[in-house]
Amino acid sequence: MRTTVTVAQMLVRVCGLVQIALGILFWTGNALQVVPLHMLVGLLLVLSLWTLGFVAARAGVQPGLVVVVFLWGLLVVVLGVTQDQLLTNSAHWLIQVLHLLVGLAAIGQAEVLAQRIRRTPAAAV
Repeated sequence: MRTTVTVAQMLVRVCGLVQIALGILFWTGNALQVVPLHMLVGLLLVLSLWTLGFVAARAGVQPGLVVVVFLWGLLVVVLGVTQDQLLTNSAHWLIQVLHLLVGLAAIGQAEVLAQRIRRTPAAAV
């Protein structure tokens, strides 16, 4: 269980760093041709978050937190895929900021889950 948690947590961290770097490039108008890579890495981040959610559920972490994590991961994917169609006028930057904040919250949730899993008695096994 510890190895799974560590690998998933590190994947979230690395993916998050890559996502932020790519996001900065996109906001400055550069590297727009690698948007599909950004989407793929985002999906890997969400899958890693959900992996932590599954492990957390098995370890006995609060069910409410686990449900929030799964729903939040779904929100990340839906927002990421649809953001180009939302507020396509000069207010689109609001969607971009929302996308960034939702992604950062997903990274934070992964950190919280990993910490909670490690505190459970099941993690010692």
